[in-house]
Amino acid sequence: MEIHNHEMRFGMPTLIELKSLEETMKLCRELGLDFVELNMNLPDYQTDRLEDAERLLELKERYRVGYTIHLDENLNVCDFNKEVAQAYLSTVRRTIAAAKALGAPVLNMHMNHGVYFTLPERKVELFAVYRAEYREAWTRFRHMCEEEIEDSGIHICIENTDGFRDYEKEAVRYLLESEVFGLTWDIGHSNSTGDRDEPFLMEQEDRLLHFHIHDALGEKNHRALGTGEIDLMQRLKIAERHQCRCVLETKTVEGLKASVDWLGRKKEKD
Repeated sequence: MEIHNHEMRFGMPTLIELKSLEETMKLCRELGLDFVELNMNLPDYQTDRLEDAERLLELKERYRVGYTIHLDENLNVCDFNKEVAQAYLSTVRRTIAAAKALGAPVLNMHMNHGVYFTLPERKVELFAVYRAEYREAWTRFRHMCEEEIEDSGIHICIENTDGFRDYEKEAVRYLLESEVFGLTWDIGHSNSTGDRDEPFLMEQEDRLLHFHIHDALGEKNHRALGTGEIDLMQRLKIAERHQCRCVLETKTVEGLKASVDWLGRKKEKD
């Protein structure tokens, strides 16, 4: 099954230097970018704030800039504590409703590795041991997302971080059986783990919908484009082939501006 976006678009992350959403939207517009990825790790972008659709839509219209949403990195719908897992499920349910209201086409999420026990010679990840409970939690999550997203066109995109575990690959394959899920390729994270996730991502290349684009030097991530060792053009060609949305995921305003300049110079050469 192949899923297409209409065109390749570039956006920016939520930056800690910028003190308000309006300041963020203003910079996004000034730089000629298409969208802001609202980061739910921050207090300003919790579900109750995202549900203030009138304010967010007014800013979207004023600056002609769209939204994607980055779910909280602590999100753990597989937590063995059912009440905790239920709180995360509720958070995602409310966020999907907010995304519908805001016209946000992508929710980006990490796979939570869960707790591990440290034995004398090795670490044991509990999700790897309790596979049945882990699978059951993902089944519950997938069904909930399908019911809430319906035919709205929203996709939940799973991002690579520090290397997918085997049990996570199994879960991701299961989620990708549903058309409401897709993949985010974070090329900096990928580089920092020796590209160990690349074969898995390329196995499902037609499900790539979203990219986090930044440069990297070894384990140093989120560098401005052109200041690291990644073959950026090779990655961008893959993003273009699948008409993905690309977040220029530097962590500073300076790095973001330098990345936009780098992209502009590359476009002029082409």
